[in-house]
Amino acid sequence: MLQETALTNTKAENKTLSGSELLLQALEKEKVEVIFGYPGGAVLPIYDKIYDSKILHVLPRHEQGGIHAAEGYARITGKPGVVIVTSGPGATNIVTGLTDAMIDSLPLVVFTGQVATGVIGTDAFQEADILGITTPITKYNYQVRNIEDIPHIIKEAFYIANSGRPGPVLIDIPKDIATAMAEVQEEKEIQLPGYQPTLKPNYLQIRKLTEAVSRAKKPVILAGAGVLHGQAAKELKEYAEQQKIPVVHTLLGLGGFPANHELSLGMAGMHGCYTANMALYESDLLINIGARFDDRLTGNLNHFAPNATVAHIDIDPAEIGKNVPTEIPVVADAKEALKQLIVQEGKPPVHDAWLQTLASWKSEYPYEYEKSESTLKPQKVLEMLYEKTKGDAIVVTDVGQHQMWAAQYYPFTKANRWVTSGGLGTMGFGLPASIGASLADKNACVLAVLGDGGFQMSTQELAVIRELNLPIKIVILNNLALGMVRQWQELFYNERYSHSKNPVQPSFVKLAEAYDIKGYVIETEAEAEEILNEVLQNRDPVLLDFRVDGKENVYPMIAPGKGINEMVGVKKQ
Repeated sequence: MLQETALTNTKAENKTLSGSELLLQALEKEKVEVIFGYPGGAVLPIYDKIYDSKILHVLPRHEQGGIHAAEGYARITGKPGVVIVTSGPGATNIVTGLTDAMIDSLPLVVFTGQVATGVIGTDAFQEADILGITTPITKYNYQVRNIEDIPHIIKEAFYIANSGRPGPVLIDIPKDIATAMAEVQEEKEIQLPGYQPTLKPNYLQIRKLTEAVSRAKKPVILAGAGVLHGQAAKELKEYAEQQKIPVVHTLLGLGGFPANHELSLGMAGMHGCYTANMALYESDLLINIGARFDDRLTGNLNHFAPNATVAHIDIDPAEIGKNVPTEIPVVADAKEALKQLIVQEGKPPVHDAWLQTLASWKSEYPYEYEKSESTLKPQKVLEMLYEKTKGDAIVVTDVGQHQMWAAQYYPFTKANRWVTSGGLGTMGFGLPASIGASLADKNACVLAVLGDGGFQMSTQELAVIRELNLPIKIVILNNLALGMVRQWQELFYNERYSHSKNPVQPSFVKLAEAYDIKGYVIETEAEAEEILNEVLQNRDPVLLDFRVDGKENVYPMIAPGKGINEMVGVKKQ
């Protein structure tokens, strides 16, 4: 009798759950706070269990909006953004977001529904080979074929997404697996012998770099997004101050080093400042920390840092030497590498003349634009936003001229306050990404700085902002054009403006009001002053349609094929 009771108790302990329940249970164990998802036939079993879940579910109005929102969340928190979509068109609608996250190294865990295992490969209703489609644009992907594997796969997926170089991981779940039942198994430890990211640097390479610094006359640090992903902003500041090495940023690395620091030189690249670009060009030691030397940064590689010994610290060994020959490769996590460099307490370089040259360039060649009393300049709008938010807002942008102006005229003094689409340059990214950013930091003032073109690619997400009452200030720099396309057509295509001007637009204010969001049209600096003072004092969402000078271009600029030292539009103070 006693033995029979023990057996009964053992059976009771082995709880039986559906695949969908196992999925939600695994997400709770990963401490997931929010799911961005859109229901459909293949994921209805999962959504039936989400109905009872305590995890916040956010319904975007388009799947692409959902994955961009997850990117915004991941960028601010450093934790994986979680997305659930249905099979077929639901899955294919997130392809752009996966590519965007892959190239910008953002951790995502994305669940796609799939048709039942018995009809996979038969062109069943809403079937798509999402594994085949997404293999090149994910860090890893899975298709669940055994219900018992769900907890372990999800545990692995979160580990892969957020370790080493972050990136998106996709899990495809057939509908019958979501409804199947299984006993909860004992959790397995993660064992991935083929995936072992190198976190700690090689000591000899650290010594080699330390000695190179002591010999340098014109050293410069290039700080990329890897500094932010590695949570290494504190260590970068300490090392730069210890060795008195000036710091240049990539577009995605903004905020990794305080913009108001005397060693900060600003952003480099196609629309970077004169000082940052010339520092790279003239340097004799270039220390790249977590940047991938993409073409928008380097310009013509034949003219990039021609006299520099290049050191490259990166957690992804595939990036080292890929574009720029590297003499001192350091495969490591940015934080760990900087810690080791700090411990070395190397002899600082003797480079007073270099620092004096850089200081004079900063004074002589700041970002500049022609002031106007008759038109509202987009650069002025960004300056006003910086002043009135005291530089403390989270700034989320779409892609185009407004993105570059935000990078130039809104200096970042803190890490993880800048959200933008870098490598892929995805229009329509900004508005939904601001939703994820706002959910990631509920107390922050979030500025969604958009162009009129990109805003119209994702306007439906206004519904989410209203539904969740998110305190997002939507700032549209409206120049009635696809501004960067128009700029290139002006400069390189003999002013043949082929389909880049948009004279016919909806009333953005009325559109906002349709979603019960207050809106304003702003045409002058005086109006901007008054309205910004009003709207930045409260926590209500608002849309601000700034009618800016449509002829304004982004300068400085490195033209296609030109070197980093061949900027146009540089104005001497």
